[in-house]
Amino acid sequence: MLLSFIHKSIAILIGSILMAFGVNVFLVNHQLLDGGSFGMGLIVHYLSGIQLGLIVMLIGFPILILAWFYNRSFVYNSIHAMLFSSFMIDVTYQPFIELGFILNQSPIVSSILGGLFVGSGIGLMLRFDTSIGGTDLFGQIVANYAKINPGIIIFIFDFVIVLSGYFLIVGNSFLLSCITVICVGIMTSFLSIKSKNTKSQVVSFEVYL
Repeated sequence: MLLSFIHKSIAILIGSILMAFGVNVFLVNHQLLDGGSFGMGLIVHYLSGIQLGLIVMLIGFPILILAWFYNRSFVYNSIHAMLFSSFMIDVTYQPFIELGFILNQSPIVSSILGGLFVGSGIGLMLRFDTSIGGTDLFGQIVANYAKINPGIIIFIFDFVIVLSGYFLIVGNSFLLSCITVICVGIMTSFLSIKSKNTKSQVVSFEVYL
């Protein structure tokens, strides 16, 4: 039990750093978007300047409250990761933004690298039975009630978020943001796969490809 807690805590720590690095170094400088809560948070951040981590946390809390009445294990597996990842994104914002300017990657490279780092963080957390919840958790709940494949619901959510950002944010590239979402999905799916000998199951809310 203690060992499992330690492993999960380390996964949250490393995963949060990877996500913060991917978002702040590569996505923000080119006003790129991701799907899910990060995508919604980035849209609000670009339009208002409000701290991204705070926005993600505010989006996530109502969904966690809903999940509390639906399946409390979802909440236990999400709340710590959501809080810490939101904190890490904000606390590393300025130094990582400056690093992004120093690296000065092209938009296409940034969309790929940002997606790979964010997906790595999410996938690592899922591998150790935790996640940041958010809109993908809401999609999972809706899909279960509607008896629909959750991948379809989550894909629709992500598509609407990225498309909305394209119309709301001047200079945002719909194609590059789609590339980011795809890279996030690839890394999340790859890293969240457990070996057949692992008894515990990963409840994946982030991406279903």
